[in-house]
Amino acid sequence: MASSLVIVYHREPYEEHVEHGRRVLKENSSPNGIVPALKGFIGQVDSASWVAWKRAPAGRAQRFERRVRIDDSYGSYEVVRVPLTTEQIGQFYHVTSKEALWPVINSFPSHYSTENCDWATFRDVNRLFAAAACDEAAPGATVWIHDYNLWLVPGFVRAARPDVRIAFFHHTGFPAADLFAILPWRDEIVASLLCCDVVGFHIPRYACNFVAAVRALRDVDGVVERPVEASLRGTGQALGEPQVPVELRLDGRCVRIDVCSIGTHATLIRDLVRTPRSVERVAEIRRANPEQTLIVSVGRVDYTKGIREMLLCYERLLRRRPELHGRVKLLLTAVAAAAGMRVYRHAQQSIEQLVGRINGHFGTLTWLPILLSTTSMPFEETLSYYRAADVCWITPLRDGLNLVAKEYVAAHVNESGVLVLSEFAGAAVELDGAVLVNPYSLSQMDDAIDLALAMPRDEQRARMERLDRQVVRHDIAHWTRHVVDLFAELGDEVAA
Repeated sequence: MASSLVIVYHREPYEEHVEHGRRVLKENSSPNGIVPALKGFIGQVDSASWVAWKRAPAGRAQRFERRVRIDDSYGSYEVVRVPLTTEQIGQFYHVTSKEALWPVINSFPSHYSTENCDWATFRDVNRLFAAAACDEAAPGATVWIHDYNLWLVPGFVRAARPDVRIAFFHHTGFPAADLFAILPWRDEIVASLLCCDVVGFHIPRYACNFVAAVRALRDVDGVVERPVEASLRGTGQALGEPQVPVELRLDGRCVRIDVCSIGTHATLIRDLVRTPRSVERVAEIRRANPEQTLIVSVGRVDYTKGIREMLLCYERLLRRRPELHGRVKLLLTAVAAAAGMRVYRHAQQSIEQLVGRINGHFGTLTWLPILLSTTSMPFEETLSYYRAADVCWITPLRDGLNLVAKEYVAAHVNESGVLVLSEFAGAAVELDGAVLVNPYSLSQMDDAIDLALAMPRDEQRARMERLDRQVVRHDIAHWTRHVVDLFAELGDEVAA
């Protein structure tokens, strides 16, 4: 059956497990994150489909199950899997996306490389996604495409299905125009994105960067702007913007520019951390670390995440302040990259070596300064660590948003706690009350962690109350309502 909403995202909306020799599809273990956020729209429409890729078994194409029907707590929907070979996945995701596009998006031109890229394969994979989306879409349907590795899908969809509405959402940032210009495929990317009815971003800065990139490459008839809401301006911050573009006019048509950051499931997090099991787990964590200030940091191995810089700052802290030995502990989760992601091998080695050096130099038989995990924890366990921690230290060099910061706030439920957050995380423009820091400045990093460790309880609570108001106000339900209203407006414009 044709669908009124087709979600196009590279990941499948479930987890695959093998039980008793059989493949079982299970709902995502974490109710937070991009996939659950997108699945929240399934119950909002009459019929929905999800297009994702799946590795096709070599030489066994006839056994590939292209379509599966899913019935879970979010509703009933079709999942159409685009079969990709190992070679296609390597080129599309591991090489072109991560070695060429990712460094430019995150303003790391020194990491940019096209040496091993095959753009033709990247284009072909995008064409496959587009074809699958077109096959699923009912007349006048909304095709909602997600993230930079599918930048070319809108162009293919528009050419094949001029009747559908096309929306695109960036879960990353968008680079400044001069950095975007590094990409030799910049014209093709912009041409595709301009086929959309609406292009979405987390924060105003990314929308401004996108419009600047378009203006550099096209003759634009006009741009409509509006003032940014006071609470989201980030005045004085690295990513602050007073104005945001809302409409781009060129070639006789209008492209809407939408800005609304994804929120966390604040109510669910609050309920989970208040369960007896969670309360007991938090107490266990505290008992295992008596009279220690617990600092938590959760992320994945990536040179953009600033984990190495954070560890060097922690090492300086222990050198500068020997009185803290035995009294602080950093609980660090740095999830290792998937196999095939060679671009992150050096980053992971650097993190592991630094942790070993710090623990080896400062640790004793009764105290290790850092507890490192390179595997992800279950969501409820992660929330327990957030609740138990005195400080959450999130200082990426670049990050499109960062939901960890919002999860930490939600888990503390207006109690004490300090969030140390990089100015270069998109969430920084929202989170008034965090200790904001420039992670490129050694002195600012040192001052920020000193401030966090010394902050009086009253100030902690006052800051956390401000943070909590924003996290609750702009939670995942707020984002869902915003997008549903946006799609309804697009439908009205088409009808008119």
